[in-house]
Order: sequence, then C-alpha cells, then structure tokens
Amino acid sequence: MSIEAQKKTQVIKDFSRGDKDTGSPEVQVAVLSERIKNLTEHLGTHKKDFHSRRGLLSMVSKRRRLLDYLKSKDQSRYEDLIQRLGLRR
Repeated sequence: MSIEAQKKTQVIKDFSRGDKDTGSPEVQVAVLSERIKNLTEHLGTHKKDFHSRRGLLSMVSKRRRLLDYLKSKDQSRYEDLIQRLGLRR
C-alpha cells in the first residue's frame, strides 16, 4: 500500500539532511518503513493477499540493503536512523 502525499512529505521533511533532500538513504529508509508499516496492517486483515506479501518482502529487503549501505558509509548516521525509526538492528 502506498502512503498519502501529505504523510510522505512529512516523513521526507523529518528525515532529510537538507532543504531539497529526497534521495538520501535516511529518507529512503524512512519512506520504506512507513510503507512497510501500512502494508503490514493491510496484511493483518487480508491474510491471503500473497501478491502484496511478496511486495512487502521486497520492500523489507530493499530497506535492509539501504541500511547495510549506510552502515558501511557512516556508522553514526546508521545508529541515529535506526534509533529514530525504532528498528531492532
């Protein structure tokens, strides 16, 4: 499930590193996390929606790859991001 435009702009504003930043790993991970949260709620009610479940798994994998990239480039930014998002790792 996609997220509303207002919610997406708010997430981008909260996690951006500058005024026009929309592509940094922090922003991408934050937007993916919001989409994952929405899709998880959807799958709670629609248990047999396997097409959406496949999309969810691909989003989780992409978020994991972005987090691994950020961890290899800048450990402090990585730790700050996972703390702000409340992710386990």
